[in-house]
Parts: sequence; structure tokens; C-alpha cells
Amino acid sequence: MSRVLVTGGTGFLGTSVVAGLAASDAIECVVSADIRAPSPGVRLPGVLYERVDVTDAPDLPALLRRHEVDTVVHLASIVNPGKSTTVTQEFAVDVEGSRAVLDACIEAGISRIVVSSSGAAYGYHPENAEWITEGDPMRGNDDFPYSRHKRLVEEMLAEARESAPQLTQTVFRIGTILGPAVENQITALWDGKRVLKLTGSDSPFVFIWVDDVVEVMVRAASGGPAGIFNVAGDGKMTVGEIAAALGKKLIVLPPWLFAALLWAAHGLRLTPHGPAQVKFLRYRPVLDNAALKKTFGFTPSKTSREAFAAYLETRALANSPVYTPRFRFAPQHDRGAS
Repeated sequence: MSRVLVTGGTGFLGTSVVAGLAASDAIECVVSADIRAPSPGVRLPGVLYERVDVTDAPDLPALLRRHEVDTVVHLASIVNPGKSTTVTQEFAVDVEGSRAVLDACIEAGISRIVVSSSGAAYGYHPENAEWITEGDPMRGNDDFPYSRHKRLVEEMLAEARESAPQLTQTVFRIGTILGPAVENQITALWDGKRVLKLTGSDSPFVFIWVDDVVEVMVRAASGGPAGIFNVAGDGKMTVGEIAAALGKKLIVLPPWLFAALLWAAHGLRLTPHGPAQVKFLRYRPVLDNAALKKTFGFTPSKTSREAFAAYLETRALANSPVYTPRFRFAPQHDRGAS
């Protein structure tokens, strides 16, 4: 039976992972560690809550020992920076915080660390493979902080696999997570009257339902295979298919014009996103999930299209007491389902 500490335990993903761990018969103890205190509605019986700032946690090794933790699930990260969030702050949490957690695990003799990485670590590049596998290089993008930081953390983890092999690792490179309450920079792309499309790009997305992410995290924390795995539902959706599912029209802009608009809006502090966001939409890494299914032994319950349909369904139900679905999806024929 595992004793697990979760960093970022009160965030969107962390709240769900903590609940999943607490419900598992294979987990003896769950410690939720976050700089934020959980709200009363989130606090679960039997879960231990600790206030921990990963950027300033010299006592983290002692905390791990005190709770006799053997497994750490590291989720703490700034996924959606606010308008006033600086790159320095993002680096402190994403990179320096990950270093502090990794060092604490090694010092405290932790046996397994489970890390939520991202497909962003591969980077947004025109020469990306049509379907990216775990063997493709981690290139990130130096002008896109989140992508760069995920690459740096992956490099840190690779070094630790050599220098501290006693700490086994399960690293999940996760696609776009959807769930009933998710709101982030990606879902914001779909909130307007029209959906943005850049000339010359289909902007493909791979989606994964939050419950599937929770399940792989719980499996990894309770004796599942070590290794590196892309986490995404089968198939992909283009921006045109997303717009059709939303019942919205496309607004098509050339990349140079969108970059100019972002540059102006970022300079006026109207958005935290700069021109690098153009690459985010043009050259999206499309994750092949074959290793997740064949090696880790988990098949997501929803394809990318089914996850998106469920996301729309839950949003509609939340906003209307009576709802009739208006969207339909064609059968899934995309590669990557193997």
C-alpha cells in the first residue's frame, strides 16, 4: 500500500487526483500539499492537507519523512498564467519548484515520483512528426515559457534517472485535459462568436478526459509501470471540426496578422500571451498514445472526439436546465489509436 504526497493538490487536476487516490484501496495515506488551503467543499475526510510552497520548501524532506511518504505525485505548475504573472514567477514554480521536489524526493528516500509533464515539452515546430511518440526529441520553444519550462524539467528528470536510479519515475506527457469544470487558455479559444483558424494550419488537438488522467496517476502511484508515456485519447480534432461541433463559424487570419495583434495586446497588458502563441496554434504536437496502451496497460475511456463531446455536454447541462444536444461527430478514423 502506497503513502502518497501530491504537490499542487488543490488545483484543477490536483483536486481530482487527490480524490482518486483517496478512493483507491491500494493507497494507505494521501497528503495534499499546496500553497493554497483547500476550500471546505474540496477538503476530503482522511486526506492530510499541508501548506507547501514548492519554491520555498526547505522542510519538504522532513515533511515526506514525517508522513512516511514513499511516492510523490508532482503536479504543481503554472499552466494558465494571469495577466500579471511574470516569466520569472513561472520559472520559479515550474522549474525551480520541480528541482526542489526532485531533490527532496532523493534526500528523503522516496521510491517513486509521478510527474505531470506535457506535450508542450516536444515543442511547437513545423517539422514535428504527424504523430509524436515518446522517442521524439524534447525541443520545447525558448520563446514560449511553458513549453521551455516543461523541456527543462524533462531534462532534469533525465539526469536524475542516471544519478538517482533508486527513485523510479513515471512521467506523463499529457495532451489537452477536458472535464466538467475546466476553464483555461485553450477553452478560451472557443468562447467567442467565432473560432480562430490560422491560414495554412488545421491546428489539431488531442484531448484527454480528466477521469482518465486521474486513473493513470492512481495506477502509477500504486505500483504501475515506470516510464514515459503520452497521455491522450485516440485520434485528434482539427480546429474546423471543433468549430463545427460548437456550431460556430471560423475566423481565418494569416499568422503574421495574428502575431501583430498579440504583440499589440500583450504590450497593452490585455493578454499574457505574446506572438509565440502563433506557434502554439500552427504547429501543435499530436500525441501518439500507443505506449500508454501497450506498455502502461491503459486505454483511455474516451477518444479525443468523445472527450470534447463530453466537455460540451457538461457545459451545456451546467448552463441550462433543459438541454438537447445539437452536435454530432463522425466515426473516428484517425491514426494514433493503435
